[in-house]
Amino acid sequence: MVFSSVVFLYIFLPIMLLIYFIVPKKFKNAVMILASLVFFAWGEIRYIFIMLVLAVMDFWCGKKINQYFDDKKKKRKYLWINLGVNLFILFFFKYSDFIIANINSLTGLNIPLLNIPLPIGVSFNTFQSLSYVIDVYRGTVKYEKSFYNYLTYTTLFPQIIAGPIVRYEEVDEELEDKKISLDNFSMGMKRFLIGLGKKVLIANQVGALWNVIETGGYSELTTLLSWTGIIAFALQIYFDFSGYSDMAIGLAQIFGMKFDENFNYPYISKSITEFWRRWHITLGSWFKDYVYIPLGGNRRGLAIQIRNILIVWFLTGAWHGASWNFILWGVYFGIVLILEKAFLLKVLEKLPKIVGHIYSIILILVSWAIFAFEDLAKVVEYIKAMFINQSLYNSEALYYLKNYGFIIVIGIICCVPLWKKLKEKIDKKNSVVLETITSIGYVAILVLSTASLVTDSFNPFLYFRF
Repeated sequence: MVFSSVVFLYIFLPIMLLIYFIVPKKFKNAVMILASLVFFAWGEIRYIFIMLVLAVMDFWCGKKINQYFDDKKKKRKYLWINLGVNLFILFFFKYSDFIIANINSLTGLNIPLLNIPLPIGVSFNTFQSLSYVIDVYRGTVKYEKSFYNYLTYTTLFPQIIAGPIVRYEEVDEELEDKKISLDNFSMGMKRFLIGLGKKVLIANQVGALWNVIETGGYSELTTLLSWTGIIAFALQIYFDFSGYSDMAIGLAQIFGMKFDENFNYPYISKSITEFWRRWHITLGSWFKDYVYIPLGGNRRGLAIQIRNILIVWFLTGAWHGASWNFILWGVYFGIVLILEKAFLLKVLEKLPKIVGHIYSIILILVSWAIFAFEDLAKVVEYIKAMFINQSLYNSEALYYLKNYGFIIVIGIICCVPLWKKLKEKIDKKNSVVLETITSIGYVAILVLSTASLVTDSFNPFLYFRF
C-alpha cells in the first residue's frame, strides 16, 4: 500500500500531468481516459472490462432515450434497462454475500459465499451513471453525442473511488472545453496538498489510535478511553473522506474542471439536519433528487414524508456497506431527522447555540460507534462503555491520551473554520504575509506527507468498500 501510494503520487501522477499539458486540446480527454484505466488496472485489472461495458450501455441508453424522447413507453424501456443493469452489477458485487449470509442465518442452509472482491468505487460509479441516464430521461441535460467524452466522464479517476459524486450536467461543457490556466493549476495543487495533508498527517495518525482501541477488549474499556477512541474514529473518517474529496477537487481544477464541494465543516453543526447539509453533500443531494423527491418528498402529507425519509436513510445506510450496522446507522439518522422535523429543531432554536453543538456531537459520535463495528454486539458494548461504565479511566487511557493528545487537538482545531477566518483577517491587512505563511505551509505539508508515506506502513483506505 505504501509503495503504491508513493509510486502513484511521485511517479505516475507527475508523468500523467506532464503528458496532459503537452498534448493538443483534442487529445486531453484521451490522456485522462488512459490515466483512469491505468489507475483502475492498478487496483483491479479484471474489472476494467465491466466498467467499459457499462459505459457503452449507459451511452447507448442515453442515445436511445433521446431518440424516442416523445415516446414515453420506449424511452421508459431504455431507462429501466439502464437502471436494471447498473443496479444488478451493484447488488451482485456488493450485496450477494450479505444476502446469502442472511438466508443461511434464517433458514439454516449452508449456501457457500461467493467472496467476490468489490470493484473500486462501484457505488460512486453506479450513482454517476444513473444520474446521467435519469437526467437525459427527464430532459434536464442533453445526451452526450460523443462516446469519447462520455467515457472521460464515467471513468474520471480523481473522484471515482471516494467522491464527490459528479453529475454529468456539472462537467458537460468542460468535457469539451477545459479551463486550463496557471491559476487553476496553482489553486488545484494547493487544494490537492490540503487533501493529502488531511489524509496522511491527520487521518492516518488518529486512525492508528483507533486501530489499537478497536481491536482491544470492549468489556475493559474505561469511559475516557472509549470516548478518546470514538473521537479518534470521528476525526479519522472525516479527514480520510474529506481529504480524498479535496484531492479529487484539486486534481479536477488542475485538469481544468470543477467539481462540487463535498464537505463544509460538518462538526460545527448545531443539529443533525445541519450536519447532513455539511457532510457528504453530493450524496445527500443525489438521494434527495433521485429518491426522496420522486417518492413525493414532503408534498403528500406527514405520513408519506416520514416513509420517504426512512426509505432514503435505509438506502443511505445500505449504500455505505453490506452489513446490518450500516443499515442501522442510516435508520438511526432517519429517526433523528424525523424527530428534528417534528419538534426538536424548534426546541434547539430556543436554546443557546452551545447546547445544539453538544447535542449534535454526542449523536454524531454515537452514530460513528454504530458505523465502526459490523458486529452489532460490539456496537452495544462500545456504546455501553461510553455511557454506562464504572471505570472512569486507567493508566492505559492516560497513556494513549498522552501519546495521541496533540494530534487529536490538531484534528479538532482543523475541523472548525478557524484558519479560514484568520486568513480572511490577515488577507485584508497584509496579503504578502499571508502568501508567505501559506506557501511555507504547503511545502511543509508536502515534505511531512512524503516522509510519513515513506516511513509509515499504516495507510488505510476507509472508503474503498463503498
